[in-house]
Amino acid sequence: MKIIKKPSWQLNENEVTPKELFDKRRNFLKLGAASLVASGAILETLAKDNIPIKNLDFIKDKNLNNLKLNTYEQITTYNNFYEFTTSKTRVKDLARTFDTSNWTIDIDGLVEKEMTLDLDDLMKTMSLEERIYRFRCVEGWSMVVPWIGFTLKDLIKKVKPLSKAKYVRFETLLDEEQFPDQARGIFATIKYPYVEGLRMDEAMNDLTLMAVGLYGSKMPNQNGAPIRLIVPWKYGFKSIKSIVRISFVEEQPVNSWQEQNSREYGFYANVNPNVDHPRWSQKRERVLGKFFKQDTLMFNGYEKEVAHLYKGMDLRKFI
Repeated sequence: MKIIKKPSWQLNENEVTPKELFDKRRNFLKLGAASLVASGAILETLAKDNIPIKNLDFIKDKNLNNLKLNTYEQITTYNNFYEFTTSKTRVKDLARTFDTSNWTIDIDGLVEKEMTLDLDDLMKTMSLEERIYRFRCVEGWSMVVPWIGFTLKDLIKKVKPLSKAKYVRFETLLDEEQFPDQARGIFATIKYPYVEGLRMDEAMNDLTLMAVGLYGSKMPNQNGAPIRLIVPWKYGFKSIKSIVRISFVEEQPVNSWQEQNSREYGFYANVNPNVDHPRWSQKRERVLGKFFKQDTLMFNGYEKEVAHLYKGMDLRKFI
């Protein structure tokens, strides 16, 4: 008999939807509301409860680690997106009018052929899946998010990088008309466009995700619409938002926060409770919605899947 082993990163299906949300939907079905799901009354009720309407087709995560998800409300109202503002609670309102239509991604550098990909066309060729991941911010807060997307390695295989490509560099949209902080010029919070990078083996790891949605629906603007990177074993600032360029390069790119303050932010940014930030401890974290802190896990709980990538490296030096 063939035994199918599921990847250890797969985070139980009953956790994918919080119980209160599940019960509300079940009650709708009992009332025969399934046939009326498109009606204004039903949509209005779901909206009032902050329940997203599913608009993506994807393979569900079985959540084998029984992670408890944060609510949709928590995930979409507490965000770092400096292009809009440094206030986490104001991002949602400022991002309402952000236009992500006709989105394209430039692929350049050390590839067989440079190209521009239309995101809508790209998504038609990719198999979307749900990944329930822990998300840990360098600031000491965390959440659990049901992202939806495709693996970065599947995209890399499509664009065919050359053997000389050792790193992948990512760039966020530069648009001063849409991003208030970018419009501030030399007074902006950081230098734009926002840049991030991964070593090629990190990019090819099965955990690394190009996310286009969460909670069954397309990515909210404030969470990095229409497409962002998710690297769950690293601090959140590595998971660059609103990507418009992916470059394959030979030299290690300098990421935005490393350029801003190399003493506090390195290239790797692996979650490590044994290495404190210069201004605060990284040993514990506060999950959004909880009062008490919990211990932070090495590599954010993904040590089994990624520790081999850093074998022999001094993780106090390569932060």
